[in-house]
Amino acid sequence: MTSAQFHPVATIAAQCTLGEGPVWDPRLGALWFTDIQQSLLLRFDWNDGCLHRFQLPERLGSLGLTVDPERLVCAFASGFAWFHPGTGELRWIARTEPPDCGIRMNDGRVDRAGRFWAGSMVEDPASAPSGRGTLYRLDSPERAEPQRLLDGIYISNAICFSPSGDRMYFADTPTREIAEFDCDPETGALSGRRSFARLPKGAFPDGADVDSAGRVWNAEWGSGRVTGYSPDGRVHDRLDLPVTQATCIAFGGPALDLMFVTTAREGLSPAELAAQPLAGDVLVFKTQTRGLPAPLFGGSGQTALGAAATGVNNKASSDRAR
Repeated sequence: MTSAQFHPVATIAAQCTLGEGPVWDPRLGALWFTDIQQSLLLRFDWNDGCLHRFQLPERLGSLGLTVDPERLVCAFASGFAWFHPGTGELRWIARTEPPDCGIRMNDGRVDRAGRFWAGSMVEDPASAPSGRGTLYRLDSPERAEPQRLLDGIYISNAICFSPSGDRMYFADTPTREIAEFDCDPETGALSGRRSFARLPKGAFPDGADVDSAGRVWNAEWGSGRVTGYSPDGRVHDRLDLPVTQATCIAFGGPALDLMFVTTAREGLSPAELAAQPLAGDVLVFKTQTRGLPAPLFGGSGQTALGAAATGVNNKASSDRAR
């Protein structure tokens, strides 16, 4: 049952094994996201409805926009890198996870000050015992050494930031808890960890985004819904989905009043897939709330919306990215 404040408007027929990491880029009028297990970067152009796929040399956990509209900052399985979709060029910034260690990079977001945060997860407990993941912060293009912020993580998820950037949200998925931290907007330092929300049995926090009112919207793996929380942690609203494995959400669209929900087919039985034909697609809903423009890595707080307003050549960058 869909909440009254959401109206389904489109389905992006991506059929991802594990769709993740949606980011809206107003400079292109497009949504970027990843199919982690297929090592694919995808871009959906909103105006013409075209879906473009970019094959990658390694699985991509999450991504962020940068001040260069033709280049993305990425958390690949083994670390941070620049990626140029138009040419396929990949340039490593820092390798954080050694090959065959049982750990890969996962969820990530650019914060309001232009820093890229991403966390790793335990994928193979036999190679890497549970609780060995790490949350990293990449401060700027000039500072190539990622800062280690949190350790002892099983699956990093739900990384997002309050509108002013003074709070950071994070989940270690198996704990079913979303934590809240004080975050120094100037330095990115974390303090004052506390519980923000605890999910019921059978629901696990996955990717999240924050709207312009400071509400946290979290995609729940297993429950088939997205839950919105007020800044004080109380449930504000819920959106029921036609799939059980929601993976992440992002606000976007020309007016930032669309919610894009990535989903997954991974691990579903043939009977479950038959009952959930939209599993792996991106579900798009018109909302009664508005999101915030995606910040740019290295942009000192500049957003993609602001960059678009300063005269970025949208057509050239779009043509090269196809």
